[in-house]
Amino acid sequence: MHTREAEEEEVRIDTGTAMLPGSLTLVPDARGVVVFAHGSGSSRFSARNQSVARQLQMEGFSTLLFDLLTAEEDRDRENRFDLDLLSRRLVDAARWTALRTHGAPIGLFGASTGAAAALRAAVELGPTVQAVVSRGGRPDLASMALAHVRAPTLLIVGGSDTEVLALNRDAQVQLPDDTVSRLDVIPGATHLFEEPGALNRVATLAAEWFRDHLHREAPQARRAS
Repeated sequence: MHTREAEEEEVRIDTGTAMLPGSLTLVPDARGVVVFAHGSGSSRFSARNQSVARQLQMEGFSTLLFDLLTAEEDRDRENRFDLDLLSRRLVDAARWTALRTHGAPIGLFGASTGAAAALRAAVELGPTVQAVVSRGGRPDLASMALAHVRAPTLLIVGGSDTEVLALNRDAQVQLPDDTVSRLDVIPGATHLFEEPGALNRVATLAAEWFRDHLHREAPQARRAS
């Protein structure tokens, strides 16, 4: 693990339909940047996502945590489950991040419904997104997009989160056969990974996945070499 002096900046992301607040943390000589998509009812202040982000920063990744909805939009509960809206917002944020970081490799980290938004955004963004990690996610909500995911995808689920674990297993088999994917089960962990050491394990697995799959050169060049 490397100790790096990170610079955190409060930013506003213009999506064309809303200005979304976020926290961008830039790590010197970063391996890439991980954009977080929080779950329904949460925000960029999610303690769990912030904990994972800090560990990723220590592993050499820049991070962006941002609100998928404005405060006014969030008051309408239906917006929290509007996957069309959430995935568009994530696409806009990822494109903003790519410009802001001069084309740094981008990974997406989604929790709960944010995992479905991340998978749908990965399909739309194509090679811009080099890897996706889901924490206790609902990839099943990505629906028909699952069959078109090309980005290497890691699904992390708590072993005691039985319903979500079943949904993740079903979703994984819907990914294309040639898409790199893995389902990691953390024994004894529940949906929020509140058990001792569970969230640290999530962050370790995520860092390993992003380290393996985020690269400066284009994916096509890696396959050709």
